[in-house]
Amino acid sequence: MRDLKEYTIPFVGLKLGKHHFEYEIDNSFFEHFEYDEFNAVSIASELLFEKKTTLLELSFNVNGSVNVNCDLTNEPFDLPIDGEFKLVVKFGSDYNDDNEEILIIPHGEYEINVAQYIYELIVLSVPQKKIHPGVEDGTLESDILKKLEELSPKLDENNDKSEDIDPRWQTLKKLLTDK
Repeated sequence: MRDLKEYTIPFVGLKLGKHHFEYEIDNSFFEHFEYDEFNAVSIASELLFEKKTTLLELSFNVNGSVNVNCDLTNEPFDLPIDGEFKLVVKFGSDYNDDNEEILIIPHGEYEINVAQYIYELIVLSVPQKKIHPGVEDGTLESDILKKLEELSPKLDENNDKSEDIDPRWQTLKKLLTDK
């Protein structure tokens, strides 16, 4: 985390009002967090930092894509990422980050590092199940998909369903209709 100094904002020297910060996120950013779920990362992060007399308001916005492997076929693809997050920073006697939308920092603090918040926003913007768009629309050609299709259970449409029913169940069904 020491190497992420460009994500540290010294808010003491800023004037009251809105300030705009932009960050380009790539693989080296995630190496600091030892997160290796992404093959490649290309994300633009914007931070609207509003300094008020008694608090700070931070609005994070991330847009871009991450290259991940499909959970079904293990084929790599670019997954679009779009997320936003708002954080209110208040001043108090002790550091407290129990609430995810409110951060309380001691009165003597003069800077805030936003790298952890950007990291969490990006990671939480990725869906739990990552499916290649070619799987959803049927255009992806993959050996794994062919094998899944080959091994999937086949429905026998020629077989009449009434022949498969146990005769004891037929007798019980009569009870329902003989009321």
